[in-house]
Amino acid sequence: MPSDNRSFTVDDAVEVPVPAPGAVWTVGAVILNGDGAAFAQKRSPHRCLFPDSWDIVGGHVGAGETLLDALAREIEEETGWRLRHVRRFLGTSTWTGDDGAGLRHEADYLVEVEGDLGSPDLEWSRHSAFDWFGPGDLARLKENRAPGEFLIHDLIASAVRHRRDGT
Repeated sequence: MPSDNRSFTVDDAVEVPVPAPGAVWTVGAVILNGDGAAFAQKRSPHRCLFPDSWDIVGGHVGAGETLLDALAREIEEETGWRLRHVRRFLGTSTWTGDDGAGLRHEADYLVEVEGDLGSPDLEWSRHSAFDWFGPGDLARLKENRAPGEFLIHDLIASAVRHRRDGT
């Protein structure tokens, strides 16, 4: 259900799950640049959840927020960019982090943003680096992750592959 004050557009075919009462949800944004490379930021080593690991832009859905409103907020908070368009729903996953906070549901989206893509305004206390990942760089997204913990790698690889294939 759209918010009345949205400053972004959403493709008609984009699915937006409706969280069940009491469920904890997060959102993630895969952002591609003009060359088809995907943005990722490295979580600082002192973070409780996924320390020193590459991550997409995103985070928790606050009380009273829709998934897409949370997505727009997280993009702006973490990069200074503004959500312009939600192109594709990439799916949901359910995971338990290594921070002891329990089960989370995550909805991920392929999005377009506005802003200087060469100069994100990172939260440097929370993220130590950023980079753009094309087909030749994807293995780096597995750094500091155990086998089977490749959600970020798999999301970005799928988005980059679809972009390269033109789909």
